[in-house]
Amino acid sequence: MAKSEKKSVDLGEIAKNVQLQFRDLDTKDPSLWPLLPKVLLCSFIAAGTAGLAWYVHLSDYQAELEAERVKELALREDYQKKLVKAVSLEALKKQREQIQQYVIQLEKQLPSKAEMAALLSDINQAGLGRSLQFELFRPGQINVKDYYAELPISVRVSGKYHDIGAFASDIAHLSRIVTLNGISVTPSSKDGGGLTMDATARTYRYLDPEEIEAQKKVGVQK
Repeated sequence: MAKSEKKSVDLGEIAKNVQLQFRDLDTKDPSLWPLLPKVLLCSFIAAGTAGLAWYVHLSDYQAELEAERVKELALREDYQKKLVKAVSLEALKKQREQIQQYVIQLEKQLPSKAEMAALLSDINQAGLGRSLQFELFRPGQINVKDYYAELPISVRVSGKYHDIGAFASDIAHLSRIVTLNGISVTPSSKDGGGLTMDATARTYRYLDPEEIEAQKKVGVQK
């Protein structure tokens, strides 16, 4: 019984001493505080500082994490695009080969500079072969483009309706590219039953390497 009373007295004294240390503290000068309030204040400041530093540290990591997530999404999108290209690479190669073959075929339909005279003769023979009379066959000024040249030819032929139609069909089926533009068909003044067709035949030829280089130089000077 005596031991219990002594223990109770000791706890009371301790509690009383603690309360006394926190009584009438001068908030303007913590250096005058008793030991226990000083320890608690320092512990609170230390905990707050550590918490603030940890928060700032985590904020930096959070920003870095968000940047890495954005980078990851960009890399995923880039990977998906490259994957699609890789999957369709063979198909693209085949398509490229087909286009190259098509271009080669078109180039074969364009005469060279040396072959232009033969082409003009073919156009003339197409008309004569349909019993048409040439009243005008006059090549115009050559219009040079980057990789090809265009030659307009003013044509006027007279003959029967079906023969003129067959002539136009023959022109379309020449091995070289020739088009008829600005077609005008009127009754012939010389033959009561005939017709006269005025048109501009346009043919094209590819440029020789020397001409291409000359065009490039002109382009650079511009």
